[in-house]
Amino acid sequence: MTVTAIVGANWGDEGKGKLTDVLAAQSSYVVRFQGGSNAGHTIINNYGKFALHMLPSGVFYPNVTNVIGPGTAVDVRMLLREIEELQARGVPKPKVVVSERAQVVVPIHVRFDELEEDRLAERSFGSTKRGIAPFYADKYAKLGIQASELFDKERLYRRLDQMLAAKNVTLQHLYGESPVSADDYISELVAYGEQLRPYLADTTSLLHEAWMRGESILVEGQLGALRDPDHGIYPYSTSSSTLSGFAAVGAGIPPYAIGHVIAVTKAYSSCVGAGPFVAELSGEIAQELRLRGGDAGEFGATTGRPRRVGWFDAVATRYGCMVQGATEVALTNLDVLGYLEQIPVCTGYLLADGSKTERFPVTSQLEHATPVLTSLPGWKCDISEARTFEELPLEAREYVLFVEASIGVRVSTVSVGPRREQLVHR
Repeated sequence: MTVTAIVGANWGDEGKGKLTDVLAAQSSYVVRFQGGSNAGHTIINNYGKFALHMLPSGVFYPNVTNVIGPGTAVDVRMLLREIEELQARGVPKPKVVVSERAQVVVPIHVRFDELEEDRLAERSFGSTKRGIAPFYADKYAKLGIQASELFDKERLYRRLDQMLAAKNVTLQHLYGESPVSADDYISELVAYGEQLRPYLADTTSLLHEAWMRGESILVEGQLGALRDPDHGIYPYSTSSSTLSGFAAVGAGIPPYAIGHVIAVTKAYSSCVGAGPFVAELSGEIAQELRLRGGDAGEFGATTGRPRRVGWFDAVATRYGCMVQGATEVALTNLDVLGYLEQIPVCTGYLLADGSKTERFPVTSQLEHATPVLTSLPGWKCDISEARTFEELPLEAREYVLFVEASIGVRVSTVSVGPRREQLVHR
């Protein structure tokens, strides 16, 4: 059996958590392969409404083994807190396995994230201040700390000392802060190790063996294609690859094992964070869409920040599906648009030099681009009870087909509400 990747086609916040939650019911493993606690997947089920930040979205099913792969940034406090919160709300304790090769977020990473965002002020990149950029900077500078290193105190102390040497120069001379030492963090990290010990395993071998047995595996991406540092709106990107191609690396499975890539996109656009957003709306139009969006409006699951919203962007989504290698698309939040007489869709960009393009350009061109809009008729009714494509109003079906033709990938699933059962399969 092939592995299925669920990834975002846009800026994140597309509704991946709900789809993963639904597909997890028939899966043996759900795997986080990148990112950390800097984004959240919102899930609504019989237990209530949950925003998961570290845990994979399969934690509500006792049959699922939830794997945090070596490509992730493990925030130990957030991970343990989420497990405790699930149990406090009546969810059975999930099966969670953390790669012994995954690296941990150290408190100094969070501090540096906060200091840098404050220093940049209005030039900031919209960080969630969860330490992700400093974490990945250390990882690729070979200064990071793997979970398996938390059990050797002497080695851990040396690794911390090495990590902090350059940071102290920056703390003092760039941020005007007092230096820190390994003594400030060693006890906390040793405690992390003891708390993590029951969850650590060789997840690479675990997943290889499961795949060879033909068990079903879902790999779950964080954020979306346009936040990828190589193919997205750099530098307004995250610090790990958000693409399905990285899932093999970040999860530890063969690249040829991934046979299905489901790219998730909303029926309109939304994002949290800075960077160019060509189809963005403002004023009362934006506020109405924001308040109607999702179960409780368009507000970040991690930060609570109001999401930026706009019309569906066919240019960005077509590009996102391309770099994700999407084999099918899940279109979420179609029901939200039911209040509109006419629904604009961004089908092209007008660039600063006066030329029009249907290709997704580089960031420097995006910053001065304006949308070319095509208007489609709305359906002006509630579609949340529809369970087949044929039950949707003609205008809603035509909207879906227009999106499908615009992005060049089949729309296999349409979400008409926040609950698990509010899905239309084609």
